Amino acid sequence: MTTTSGLDINTVLEKASQYRNWGKWGPDDELGTMNYVTEEKVAAASRLVRRGKVFSLALPLDSEGPMNGSYGRINPVHVMLQDGGDIASGAQDHLATLRYTDDACYLVLQSSTQWDALSHIYHDGKMYNGYGTEQVHSGGALKNSITKIKDKAVGRGVLLDIARYKGVAALATSEPIEAADLEGCADKQGVEVGEGDFVLVRTGQLEERRQSGAWGDFAGGPAPGLAISAADFFCPRNVAAVATDTWGTEVLPNETPDVFQPLHIIMLVNAGIHLGEMWDMEALAADCAADGVYEFMLAAPPLTVTGSVGSPVNPQAIK
Repeated sequence: MTTTSGLDINTVLEKASQYRNWGKWGPDDELGTMNYVTEEKVAAASRLVRRGKVFSLALPLDSEGPMNGSYGRINPVHVMLQDGGDIASGAQDHLATLRYTDDACYLVLQSSTQWDALSHIYHDGKMYNGYGTEQVHSGGALKNSITKIKDKAVGRGVLLDIARYKGVAALATSEPIEAADLEGCADKQGVEVGEGDFVLVRTGQLEERRQSGAWGDFAGGPAPGLAISAADFFCPRNVAAVATDTWGTEVLPNETPDVFQPLHIIMLVNAGIHLGEMWDMEALAADCAADGVYEFMLAAPPLTVTGSVGSPVNPQAIK
């Protein structure tokens, strides 16, 4: 089976082989291209902070989130364990003077602004660096857990505002972002993408759905996103990670009807590039457009849930 453009499983396999980093940092590596984030690069990123302006790129973790139950993912369920009513009713009167509130949350780890771990996707029975299916069992990931980057997800961030570059509020549904689009956007913004960078790609879809008042099929439905050729932009530049404001990073429907999420196979499984999804870039994008500065320090560590294959994150872009 092939697409009208001739893209199929063979295209995916060729690019997966071309950009494969298995063994590059040794047989036990679990960081992938996060290895490019050195102490020197973090120090350099800190020097990008000039105004002290901080932008949170996270969606709220609540029942109004974008999940619709597909793939078993639901929105966070927040419950109070102790609230003001417990205080007022005297339920805490056994305590000496002090009163308190407490709460809990059931949280699907990839239900909102999040990182995909290198253990999140398999192809032909292998995840990044050739680890097999036995490395993720009912207790979690033994290899490539997202917790491996708990002290690595900090560095130079670069925003590629594709929607503004194309002069629209949001890209059209199922519009692919090709390598040439990424190159053109970077050139127009006057910013270079290089080794160890965290690249944020804005399509405008998240804000479009938010303004409409309904998420609809945002989670898993047709969407603008990265084309397979985007790998030809990111991989040779040795980026640390790529994040988008869409549910699944890639253009949906995919360009390859015989391969679901082909770029995940190329970049996550083979190149070892962590992927971020559902990042809210609107306030940051407006600020970058206003001052013409599209680089910043980014801090986006995952939660340290042992063995997790993804994690919610509250990314902070600091200018």
